[in-house]
Amino acid sequence: MDLSLSTDGSSKKKVLIASCIFMGLGHILYLKQFVKGIVLAAIEVIFLLSSKTVLQMLNDMIHLSNGYERLATFRLIDGIIALCILVLFVMIYVISIKSALEGYNEFCLEGRTKSNKESIQGLFGKAFPIIALSPTVILVVFFVIVPLVFSITTGFTNWSKPDHLAKAFGTNIDWVGFSNYKDMFFGGDTEWTGSFAGVAVWTVCWGFLATFTCYFGGTILAAFLYEAKLKVTPVFRAILILPYAIPSILTVSVWKNLLNESYGPINKTLRQLGIISSNIPWLNDSKLAKVVCILVNMWVGVPYFMLLITGQMTAISADVYEAARIDGATGIQTFMYITLPLVLYQTVPLIIMSFTHNINNFGAIYFLTGGNPSTAKSTVTGAGATDILVTWIYKLTMNDMQYCKAAVLAMLVFIVLAPFAIFNFINTKSFKEGEL
Repeated sequence: MDLSLSTDGSSKKKVLIASCIFMGLGHILYLKQFVKGIVLAAIEVIFLLSSKTVLQMLNDMIHLSNGYERLATFRLIDGIIALCILVLFVMIYVISIKSALEGYNEFCLEGRTKSNKESIQGLFGKAFPIIALSPTVILVVFFVIVPLVFSITTGFTNWSKPDHLAKAFGTNIDWVGFSNYKDMFFGGDTEWTGSFAGVAVWTVCWGFLATFTCYFGGTILAAFLYEAKLKVTPVFRAILILPYAIPSILTVSVWKNLLNESYGPINKTLRQLGIISSNIPWLNDSKLAKVVCILVNMWVGVPYFMLLITGQMTAISADVYEAARIDGATGIQTFMYITLPLVLYQTVPLIIMSFTHNINNFGAIYFLTGGNPSTAKSTVTGAGATDILVTWIYKLTMNDMQYCKAAVLAMLVFIVLAPFAIFNFINTKSFKEGEL
């Protein structure tokens, strides 16, 4: 067997074949990089020794309905972990092959192979960032990727009560393909499709209304206080920021009690003043409850935007306002044509972030209405009139144990919101300046 290498590139094929046959073999036989080759070979040996277990875990995941030794959910997680291990191994294998070919290309250029010392120095030089980040990558895989994949795969099972829950002995959980997606989105089950349509429309409306009411409410307050030029302006600003300073859960819970139809102080006061003759169902009427959600969210969110907009307004040059006054612009014209456009330009990313936050604003809905009042479809699907997607997911998981349907909705939320998150990330200063 000829272990020599030629510098004309003709030996590339045998280096490639050796590296493909066994990880690190090309480094050991041809490049004489024994340390790197032994490390790579050891990785493959460890994988081969554990391959029986890995393959068994994958098989158990594929055949969820077979076997009674472990819960199906545990076998599903084990299978996902095994799949991640397999993917990591394949990635390392590909990297080892590329490393061998790069080593041969360097041999063709320099006419000699690197010594073990040079190889190790190169490993801790060129490849040091990869080595240093590898523990983080492993943690991300097992604490981010695995749960995410588990949630996705759950949507392709029938994991739900009453007949398809994981049991200590035996299981009724099995793969059902796209059945859950069909039931939810494409009319496979009219109850679920109807509930999804209603919740999805309200979620989008809620996201827009909750964002822009708070934004423009905060902008108007900030502009009013900024233009007032009163000595007590800081006092008013401090008073208005109090709702934001108090934890939102407490604020929402207080409003829930204030608006209670039976014993709420608001209804009681209105009756005593003779304004109403019977209690107003603030939180028990589907349309009125949605309006209340928007108003209570404004109570919490307007002060936040007031602070942000105030900071933006102080950055606007006073000369701009002075020029507008000289030209005869009124206060409203100054606000509409100078303040608002400049502030809006600076705060577009904040609006997008606020929209994505409100789409997932669990507390504002759940702690105020609990997703109620109920609708005609609530008995089957558990979706209330004020539920947004995230609160519906919570109720499906914690109350109704419809894990497969909840996973489908979670996947939808991820797909919808991921582009917004990516947009916000790529528009950060650190990303644009190449620091990330």
